[in-house]
Amino acid sequence: MNQLWIDIAAVLAAASPLVIAAMGETISERAGVINLSLDGTMLLAAMTGFAVAVTTQNVLLGFGAAALIGALVAVVLGVFSITLGQSQTAVGFVLALLCTDLSSFLGAPFVRLPGPAVPFMPIPGLADLPVVGTLFFRHDPVIYASFLLIPATAYFLYATRVGLIVRALGERPAAVYARGVDVQRWRYAMLILGGVLVGIAGAAFSLDLKQGWSYRHTFGSGWIVLAIVIFGGWRPLRVALGCYLFAALEILATRSQSALPDIPAQLVQVAPFVLMILVLALVNLASSPLILRRVATLPDVWQRPLLAMIGRLRATAPAALGQPFERP
Repeated sequence: MNQLWIDIAAVLAAASPLVIAAMGETISERAGVINLSLDGTMLLAAMTGFAVAVTTQNVLLGFGAAALIGALVAVVLGVFSITLGQSQTAVGFVLALLCTDLSSFLGAPFVRLPGPAVPFMPIPGLADLPVVGTLFFRHDPVIYASFLLIPATAYFLYATRVGLIVRALGERPAAVYARGVDVQRWRYAMLILGGVLVGIAGAAFSLDLKQGWSYRHTFGSGWIVLAIVIFGGWRPLRVALGCYLFAALEILATRSQSALPDIPAQLVQVAPFVLMILVLALVNLASSPLILRRVATLPDVWQRPLLAMIGRLRATAPAALGQPFERP
């Protein structure tokens, strides 16, 4: 049983960058802006954070630089998509490619260099508790922050006046504007906040989870975060669950490689991504009216549990997500 708790703790740790980035993207998309540059932003932030940390021998400065990169990329996306009204998807995709290439070009001198890392910091007293101590209190500050960020994001979105405004921005921006709220300014603020968290998530890869810097260091995690936000139905707790699910799949795939040496390593590496695509397909299927009509024809004994399962799986995007807002 001790090994089981250690394995679960490893999943919680491995998911921490995904959780941080996913909370940031959830906030941005709730405000109506989809940041498709996530993968490139995380790579550029990971490289910048590591380069600054190596140069200054200061991990905090590395995280600060990574957060700044995330904010700057978000501002560029905001200028083109919020101010100029261009396609958020197209601009975000171009930025993803640009940031990816920049991370490879600018990060070449730092490839495989040793550098500082986030220190392991078990919490005295709590770390020795059975089970709970192993799961939650024998980590480092980045992982603790990822734990706290989940309820903080949920509270922010659902229990504060600002959170109500943010959710309204993604659903009915015209109604919010009619009440005197500057839609574009608020969208900029939430996009930048999300970008800061994405930048910090990038640094969490190079300064904590996968210490160092190498080409494609985050291995497509930004695209996975975008998929997880959809899987989570733009709800922080469910989004976090998706992050932990993907981390568990990654760890399971890695361990199965040693148990099944005849399976090509490349197949093992992409297996979690394939499984996430299947999960997304299932979520999309649950939202299909055709499925609901088919279920309605079944006997009650099957209909009720299936409808309950479909209700949990269904994910409805914010109504104004990706749509530019023009002042009347």
